[in-house]
Amino acid sequence: MQNNASFWDSLVFDGIDDVDVDAVTALFGTVEVVARGRGSGAECPDCGRFSDRVHDRYRRRLKDLPLAEQGFVIRLVVRRFIWGAANCPRRTFAERFSRLAAPYARFTTRLNHALERVGLALASRAGARLAAQLGFGAGRTTLLRRVMALPDPTFSTPRVLGVDDFAIRRGQTYSTVLTSVEDHRVVDVLPTREAGPLAAWLARHPGVEIICRDRAGAYAEGARRGAPDALQVADRFHLWQGLGRAVETCVAAHRDCLHNPSPSGMPPEATGLVPGRPEDDSEPVGRRAERKKAAHALVHELLAQGHSRRAIARHLGWGLNTVLRYANAARWQDTVRENRPRPNRLDPYKPYLERRFAAGCTSVTRLHSELVADNAPVTYQMVRSHIATLRKAPVGVPPRPPTVRQVTGWVTRHPSTLNEEDRAGLKAVLARCPALDKVAGHVRDFGEILADRRGSTLPTWIDAVDASQLPGLTGFALHLLRDLDAVTAGLTLDWSSGSIEGAVNRIKKIKRQLYGRAGFELLRKMILLQ
Repeated sequence: MQNNASFWDSLVFDGIDDVDVDAVTALFGTVEVVARGRGSGAECPDCGRFSDRVHDRYRRRLKDLPLAEQGFVIRLVVRRFIWGAANCPRRTFAERFSRLAAPYARFTTRLNHALERVGLALASRAGARLAAQLGFGAGRTTLLRRVMALPDPTFSTPRVLGVDDFAIRRGQTYSTVLTSVEDHRVVDVLPTREAGPLAAWLARHPGVEIICRDRAGAYAEGARRGAPDALQVADRFHLWQGLGRAVETCVAAHRDCLHNPSPSGMPPEATGLVPGRPEDDSEPVGRRAERKKAAHALVHELLAQGHSRRAIARHLGWGLNTVLRYANAARWQDTVRENRPRPNRLDPYKPYLERRFAAGCTSVTRLHSELVADNAPVTYQMVRSHIATLRKAPVGVPPRPPTVRQVTGWVTRHPSTLNEEDRAGLKAVLARCPALDKVAGHVRDFGEILADRRGSTLPTWIDAVDASQLPGLTGFALHLLRDLDAVTAGLTLDWSSGSIEGAVNRIKKIKRQLYGRAGFELLRKMILLQ
């Protein structure tokens, strides 16, 4: 090991001109450098006057970045000086090496910076494992202390503020993230998603002109209280998402139209014979149907007695959404949700397999090879299982009717994204059901309003939907009236919550990285600093 002082000065203390190296030793995988201050004296930290009267000396042990896969330690000899000025309360003080380490620190400043970066990237346990492999030797609590000691980033009040919530614990605890929409950065994180904290934040940070948010009532109220002059903009993605849920409710209410017409050419509801249901819809089948019929009758009986929906929910101990589902259903059968099979990777290729099977190709090996050649992520067992199902199916059975979810997707997707089979299926469904044909027309009109930014025509669209009296869709349209100004602005201006959704996705990544064990303060710090 070279023991040249100038060599170690340039290697270890490059840019630190107030330290000299006295000796270097290497033992048991650790390199130790003995160093001391170069100046003849130091300035008093209180009054700033210079003193060169040495009172005593002591040694500080500073851990530094590893060198050539070996631990590195600096034994720093620190002098304590005497200062006896009458107007200064300090009598002795130690010389400080501010560019090498902070007062009382046991790690050098550069090692602290490295630990901060590791802590921000991987947090506690994973970060401690990486630090051990890099030779830093820092535990998980050390990394957490480094992260929590970092100051929050400074920011100017954004002109366009984005507001959205994210789950601390899904279904139980939620927080609010605030972003600057113009430069796509997180400016703060609030502990709840209530109106009070948002209103208080806006009051402390005047200057917000536009607030992009979803249609949550708490955010609308908080924005009104904290920034009454700011323009609120409802997010278009959430509007279209709400429209999709309303369309699905309407399609479910007309699920009878999804079945093929009866042999007489009349629609199923005209003959009274609906595939998959008994001839008399008033007779339930199974214990689950009995329970739903009884619950539906009970809710409507309490409504007839003048009780509110919330009072019924409290009285029965049910959730409000459950009571609303029964209250809004004209028949108990409308509350039966369709059982959807679990999706798998073969689903997109099943129509192709069924066409090839109907054409006479029944070889599983050949069909699997064709799908693999098309880069389909399917296995031989998947294809074999589906072909076995086709072989067991009786000859002449009509194809299965489309599901509620399929028809909803056909109606809400852009026509250019539908293939020929989907277009034909949608055309057949709309021809059998005039109500769903009206739904498709209203969805197209809303899509044009959204795409062309024609928010001023929204009241006309709401009136047209209200006149149609379509289940689900009418309620969605009338609900827009409660937040009409923000919805109109969202359908007129170019501002949206896209950057906020990106921030929420990044927060989900940080949560997974922390295994969901981080408290709010640590999670907030990680969100702001990453």
